[in-house]
Amino acid sequence: MIALVGGNGAGKSTLLEHLNATLVPDDGELVVNDTVITEDNKAHARKAVGFVFQDADTQLVAPTVLDDVLFGLQNYGMTGTEAERRAREALATVDASHLADRIPHYLSGGEKRLIGLAGVLVLDPSVVVLDEPLAGLDPERSQLVAERIRQIYQEGISVVLSTHDLEFAAEIANRVCVMADGNIIDSGTPQTVFYDSELLTEANLRPPIAVRVAHDVGIDSTAQPVTEADLVSLFSDYTSSSATIRAESPDNTSGDWTALLVLCSSSLRSHRIVWSS
Repeated sequence: MIALVGGNGAGKSTLLEHLNATLVPDDGELVVNDTVITEDNKAHARKAVGFVFQDADTQLVAPTVLDDVLFGLQNYGMTGTEAERRAREALATVDASHLADRIPHYLSGGEKRLIGLAGVLVLDPSVVVLDEPLAGLDPERSQLVAERIRQIYQEGISVVLSTHDLEFAAEIANRVCVMADGNIIDSGTPQTVFYDSELLTEANLRPPIAVRVAHDVGIDSTAQPVTEADLVSLFSDYTSSSATIRAESPDNTSGDWTALLVLCSSSLRSHRIVWSS
């Protein structure tokens, strides 16, 4: 599960569109499952690497959801009962079976993303690529799409996604690639990347909230929490052992303070810390 992160114009979408030969490099090679991709065999890349675009409307082309998921199979010559079985199975995988007879363009943004995902899963890809999968979605639909992404990863499909949301990247990825000026400038685990201040500054990125809180309250760098869950667990350990954390007080004087975090999502996201001397 790879998250590609970087500022606006870093080249994330351009890179992703090379992975299934939507774009073909002028120099170098695209190799998919040991096959060098050329103008003559782009279909191999597009079957092995499923691409879900940021604007879901660009890949919804049929009059019903079921027809849309069938579209890819029909392009590869599969029709009839077997094609419909696979299409319905793909819809079930993303928990969208109830949408089969709906008109795609009347769906919500989150539902469209799920249908786009079903449309690539039906081709049984080895890799799924998603460009900004949570862009424009409300929290509930973002969570739904994120859960489906985790599900397909757990079923053995590699996932590459781009995102501006470093909180999401920290939660979902086991590897993060940082882009700037059209290049991957570094990569590593979320802990390695999000605690590298110089790297994030170079890429015009701000670390996730959990990382900023950890820095502010002076948590030992070896702990390296990157998600809210990490932070909650860490502070639960601290409070249960009555540990004291070295930190800067609200009036900018240094001292020993017991950091009592309001351990709920809304408080962490607004970066509130409650201090007690």
